[in-house]
Amino acid sequence: MSLPLWLSLLLICLLGAMSPGPSLAMVMRHTVGGGRLSGMVAAIGHALGVGAYAGLTVLGLAAVIVHQPWLYRLVTWGGALYLAWIGLQALRSSGHRYWVTEHDAGGWLPALRDGLLVALGNPKLIVFFTALLSQFVTADMSAVARWLIIATAMLVDAGWYLLVALVLSHSRVLPWLQRHALGLQRLTGIVLLGLAMRVALG
Repeated sequence: MSLPLWLSLLLICLLGAMSPGPSLAMVMRHTVGGGRLSGMVAAIGHALGVGAYAGLTVLGLAAVIVHQPWLYRLVTWGGALYLAWIGLQALRSSGHRYWVTEHDAGGWLPALRDGLLVALGNPKLIVFFTALLSQFVTADMSAVARWLIIATAMLVDAGWYLLVALVLSHSRVLPWLQRHALGLQRLTGIVLLGLAMRVALG
């Protein structure tokens, strides 16, 4: 893969990662609730899900999913239900103390799980990779070039959400966020439920 082509790929992946949506809300929720480590683990989990879809695109399976309406619908509804569940959990919380205790009790596994499942349950990622990344894949592409596409998508996504977690967990930012945790929980829950409805309705 030439440098100009790779830079185009890098830009597309960066724009895709920076677009607001359920992933941003999820990383924010884990960062404010569980601190920097929780947010960073959620970011890594999300990047693993992105890497899985990038791998499907490179292997040509993402196109199969898009052209099988029942399979695409299954992913869509699964993602919508999971987003709704996270949103309801946020609305049911009783504020800062509950939020932190919930994450401390569960360790880093809930953050990793949420990051991975929010990515895998986002049907926009299938369309994104099929419509955009597939233009970088050719039949005679080497294995190194294929892995470069997957690695670029994963590292850009991880880098962006790790940056989000680091900024939100800064010593001057996190205390303010935690003081307003109850309101942020409510807002996050409403946003996630709205996004779940949007995903379900296509």
